[in-house]
Amino acid sequence: MKKIPVIDVTDLYHPAQDPGDNFDILMPYGLPEIDLRAVVLDATDRYRHAFADHEDPRFRDANGPREPGFIPMLQLNCLFGKDVPFAAGPFRTMRSTDDTLADVPQFQQQGIRLLLDTLRQSEERIHLLSFGSARTIAAAFNREPDLFYAKVERIHLAAGSSSPDFLEWNVNLDSHAFVRLLRSDLPIALYPCATAEGAFDYGPHNSYWLLKDLQFIKQMEPRLRRYLEFAFARMVRMDFLSALEANLPDREVESVYGQPHHVWETAVWLQVSGRRCVRRQSGAYRIVPANEVMPTDETLPDALRACKVQVSDRGTFRFELTEEPSNFLIYDRGDALLNERALNEALPALYQSFRPGL
Repeated sequence: MKKIPVIDVTDLYHPAQDPGDNFDILMPYGLPEIDLRAVVLDATDRYRHAFADHEDPRFRDANGPREPGFIPMLQLNCLFGKDVPFAAGPFRTMRSTDDTLADVPQFQQQGIRLLLDTLRQSEERIHLLSFGSARTIAAAFNREPDLFYAKVERIHLAAGSSSPDFLEWNVNLDSHAFVRLLRSDLPIALYPCATAEGAFDYGPHNSYWLLKDLQFIKQMEPRLRRYLEFAFARMVRMDFLSALEANLPDREVESVYGQPHHVWETAVWLQVSGRRCVRRQSGAYRIVPANEVMPTDETLPDALRACKVQVSDRGTFRFELTEEPSNFLIYDRGDALLNERALNEALPALYQSFRPGL
């Protein structure tokens, strides 16, 4: 199997800010199609702490402080027997769209250097995935644009709104970075996280869906179950590797399972891996490799469509579908509620199939 090389830029924190990031990053470890070359941890200074009155409910119960997700990365490398390199990107926002962030502390330069070095060393083009701000990607592009043109297959941006009337969370983390990329001629796929009604609304071009509960985690491979319990319970333990080897106390994880879970990232991983969400002849929904789609399967809409994009200085954008060649693609899932219904069955089954290394 020819694997798809990927660099994942994610606002993964420890303890979790949004546990969805800890949940989502299992995908490149569990999917055999993905060759995860590097992970850049995207932390923003003003959100390394939580606010009880935060406008976004994801962060109201997330007690700070928190730091970049080195601990979940160590846990996953340990569980899967991998040595995926990871580093933190810059904490501060770009001062302008042409900022290279050359003046941030050396520790925060490591994420930019890791991204550039990984591109430089690759013999094939790499997909860049952005879940969070696009700060590290934009600064790296400002430093070495020719390297991007030579080595980047596509940038997949999970950010923005399908409506110019709503400034979405990830764009607001660093609007200069988002604008920089959307005003470039790089190949970019957009997966808007919101509509005009906000981040928890449904439309054909945004990626949000609601996972009704997390009960399925109980049937996952035990070590992966403990990893997710650790993340969703926002545990802070010195023995973060030992915590994956024995069942956690019920009192510490009992609150995890009944809660619904907000999801934005699934569409990106399906597109990059080439997997399809299908309805089998039995009526079951499953996420399968493209070469395992059966003639009797009904494949759900899940496409990237060419579009033209105009972005404002603040980071909102307008798009227009086009039949003409374009460096921009936008996600299209058709019926959003059907998409949600299918993924509520298919994604748990996929996660239950994941097996860590030895």
